[in-house]
Formats: sequence, structure tokens, C-alpha cells
Amino acid sequence: MTVPILYSLRQCPYAMRSRLAILHAGQTVILRDIDMNNKPEEMLAISPKGTVPVLELADGSVIDESLDVMVWALKQSDPNNLLYSHDSTQLPIMRELIERHDVEFVGALQKYRAASRYRDDNKIAFRDECCKWLGPIEQRLSQHAYIMGEQPSLVDYAILPLIRQFSRVDKRWYAQAPLPYLRAWLVKHYDDPTFSKAMVSYPKWNKNDEPIFFGALV
Repeated sequence: MTVPILYSLRQCPYAMRSRLAILHAGQTVILRDIDMNNKPEEMLAISPKGTVPVLELADGSVIDESLDVMVWALKQSDPNNLLYSHDSTQLPIMRELIERHDVEFVGALQKYRAASRYRDDNKIAFRDECCKWLGPIEQRLSQHAYIMGEQPSLVDYAILPLIRQFSRVDKRWYAQAPLPYLRAWLVKHYDDPTFSKAMVSYPKWNKNDEPIFFGALV
């Protein structure tokens, strides 16, 4: 194996962020889009926790946390400087913000989505909890085009898939919510051809199929 293998799932936000980073890094991977109800033995053998993304590198090492996949890809090549390498203090700050997002915002988002699905009376309370986290993001976006500054960064692409989920829970409310800068930021990403490439649908992987190359060769 000379090309890394990425086990992925099109609609999983964590797999989505890894695909976005791989595209921005201009890397090439063999994409295996899996069925979560029939997880391949090959994936479970290298990552028993059974979640995506899982990246198996050419040397046999495995990365199975989405943020680590993103950082790995961008450390190979970062033509758009998403890691803000001009300032060595920025990557730890970005990682800390993303890690808080993955706990604080995602926890509230899961409750909000479940409450909406099951018509729970606590839906608005959970939505408000999400908005408490989004408030500082809205403030940042009112000051510059992207979350960390005038240029996109690792943070934008790491939280994009979860903000997308949030926007789709109650589309009517979201359309008029007091988050105009966040809405504009999300539309900007939707209009980016890289997002469309990340969201292309591929057949579910079968070990007898020809490999699907994703990334620089797309």
C-alpha cells in the first residue's frame, strides 16, 4: 500500500471535515465509504472503536480522530495556510477552540436534534444552549470574514459540518435567527467548489471493487 486509505461516511460530520482537509491539502487517498450497519472487518481490525474517519497510512500507522486526520493532511501540504503557519501560537489556539466545540456545542446540538425529532418541549432550551456557544462565533465573524481572521483556517473547516447540521434542524427558525454573519459564512462555504467535491456520493465499499481515489486526483 503506497496510498493512504480513508474509511469514511458521506453524511458523518467528522468524516466530512477530514475529507475537506484532504482536499485542501491536495493529498490523495483511497476512499472507502462504509455502511455503518455492516462495518468492514478491515476497518475494525485497525480501529476497533468502529467510528469514522479512519486513516491508514502507507507505513501502517492509523489515525482515527477527525481533527488529527485534518492536521496530518495539512502538515503534508497547506497551500491555503489553514494552519496559520506564519504564527506558531495559532495552532494550539485553534485546536483548543475546536475541542471545546466538539464537547460544548456538539453536546447541545445532539440534544437539540433529538428534541426536534421527538417533539420534546425542551427543544427551545437546547437550541438556546447551542446559541450561547455560537454567540462568540457570530461576534468573530462580524469582525472578519472567517472565524480566526480574514483568511480561512482549520477552525472553519472543522466546525463547518456541525454548523451545517445545526442550520438544518429548524430551517425556518434558522433563516431569521439573529446570526446573520454565521449564515453568510455558511453560504460562502456552500458556494466553494471544495465543499461540493467533499460531498460527492460514492458507492459503499466492497473489497472486490476497484479502488476509488479521492483528493488531489479528484
